[in-house]
Amino acid sequence: MVHRWSWCGFLPVALSLGQQQVMPVTCGHGAEPQTCALGVVSANSPQSAIPGCASTGRALSSLHPKAFPDDDEGWDPFPTLVSGLPWLRFPSCPWAAFPVPSPDHVPLTPRLLAAGADVNARHRLGWTALMVAAISRNASAVKILLAANADPNLGDDFSNVYETAKEKGLHSLEVLVTREEDFSNRLNVRANFRGCTALHYAVLADDHRSVTLLLEAGANPLQKNEMGHTPLDYARDGEVKELLKAAEAKFQEEQRRREVEERRRFPLEQRLKEHIIGQESAIATVGAAIRRKENGWYDEEHPLVFLFLGSSGIGKTELAKQTAKYIHKDIKKVTLFPRLMHGIIMEGMGQVAKFIGSPPGYVGHEEGGQLTKRLRQCPNAVVLFDEVDKAHPDVLTIMLQLFDEGRLTDGKGKTIDCKDAIFIMTSNVASDEIAQHALQLRQEALEMSKKRIAENLGRDVQSTDKITISKQFKEKVIRPILKAHFKRDEFLGRINEIVYFLPFCHSELIQLVNKELNFWAKKAKARHNITLLWDREVMDVLADGYNLHYGARSIKHEVERRVVNQLAAAYEQDLLPRGCTLRIAVEDSDKQLLKSKESSFPGSGSGSGAGKVPTLRLEIVEQGSRARRLDIQTPLSPDNITHFL
Repeated sequence: MVHRWSWCGFLPVALSLGQQQVMPVTCGHGAEPQTCALGVVSANSPQSAIPGCASTGRALSSLHPKAFPDDDEGWDPFPTLVSGLPWLRFPSCPWAAFPVPSPDHVPLTPRLLAAGADVNARHRLGWTALMVAAISRNASAVKILLAANADPNLGDDFSNVYETAKEKGLHSLEVLVTREEDFSNRLNVRANFRGCTALHYAVLADDHRSVTLLLEAGANPLQKNEMGHTPLDYARDGEVKELLKAAEAKFQEEQRRREVEERRRFPLEQRLKEHIIGQESAIATVGAAIRRKENGWYDEEHPLVFLFLGSSGIGKTELAKQTAKYIHKDIKKVTLFPRLMHGIIMEGMGQVAKFIGSPPGYVGHEEGGQLTKRLRQCPNAVVLFDEVDKAHPDVLTIMLQLFDEGRLTDGKGKTIDCKDAIFIMTSNVASDEIAQHALQLRQEALEMSKKRIAENLGRDVQSTDKITISKQFKEKVIRPILKAHFKRDEFLGRINEIVYFLPFCHSELIQLVNKELNFWAKKAKARHNITLLWDREVMDVLADGYNLHYGARSIKHEVERRVVNQLAAAYEQDLLPRGCTLRIAVEDSDKQLLKSKESSFPGSGSGSGAGKVPTLRLEIVEQGSRARRLDIQTPLSPDNITHFL
């Protein structure tokens, strides 16, 4: 005996799989109470089950005598999809304090909503009330739920009977019975329904009225389920199919108009600068290329290819990541990011099979290649080839075909078209030359700025950190290095944009230091309830730890060595009371060293004070803004280390 809740009078009714229990119900049209076999009340035999309501064939409720007096003409006896059983009996997902009624008992729905029920509550197996109303062809329930702000674009969490049973730890027979009783018995139990929206189900039920209501409520006709199918893919020939085609065209036009307006108000460059410090020239180059593609001013026969050049830790990978996020909104779902091909690129000729798949007769042939598999799933993916300078020549040959033809043939002989994809390669080739050239340009700009200030005494002269890599440097220095490394002009000729990443200037380093200190300040507050403050001189000291070869990572490590080590030692020695305010400051005797370093660029190793490092100290801020210095005992100091020869 399986016990479930029926909401004909909110009474528990025992439902037997082999024997049907009966109970009294009241006709929604005012007929006398009749005896209805629960589970038999359906469009199959409405007259025999409920003689008093033969005019509609609708299931009845004992609570609301008449909820939809004007909707009878729209009722279709197709709800046999739900076997006549309550359409949303949620044993484990109540609306407020009780389960949701069935569409056979539609008049209960307004009362449940008025009681504060969650209209988007899910069945324990994953679907929502709106989905059940849609598959049941119950346009009246669809209308009520949409008016109560039900989300028409929620996807079903139910995949198929066997996979769902495995996920939920249930017996497959229990899932099958629940699916057929609480949802529909007309659906393929082996098909994957994950991601299907109410619109998908309304189309499957071929219910023109429900489809119209959902589209008017903002349902996305282009939304795909997990199988990659839109509602139109399930439409039969007829009114519903024509309605969906028109809705898709209208939705695409509105979506395009919204995207254009959004790009106009919030340009890509502005979005990227929110996540990337500096590199304005690189951001401008990438933004311009993406804009050409978005607005249709590009070559449709070839994919867009970038080569990012510069030192490690300078923002190359982050820019690729943010570009993918901008285009697809979800990096994990549709991008090959960030180091999927890293091992394949470096491991040589034997690993090319992982790129496109093994040929017939070889191990792994059925699995296919990693790149071809992902490109088949998402032809417009953003693909990152990290450290492409380490690629084997055979891998470069495949990439050349990919960039030149916009398609790739896998080990099974199938051709994957990826002309709409974006390929981003990163490389450290010529990074030293780029860094030194940028330092030279910045030093010249600094001297020029000082000269202008001296010549315009009393005037407001602003210095600038912006520099531009000259065309002569690109042609005379960088291109010969790239040509010597890759050994093929045709490969370099397929690259749309070579993007240069420059070392950080002093103002950008201050931003990096501030970002890192804010990160640790949030950690201190969350973990130990300690408020962390710092002076401007502290950021100047930490910025001096910048290393050209390691980029932003060197700032991260400098903060850990100079600040976090002291915090950890002070905490271990019980010097930091919970809830205190802690300030990081520079020793007074070392502040003079900062002035001597102002004329040099951080990371260049120049300056009169290059051999001396200012000391940072921790202070507890007490009442009255008085500060008490912490005496932190260092277990082992470099000054106390004795070296034996």
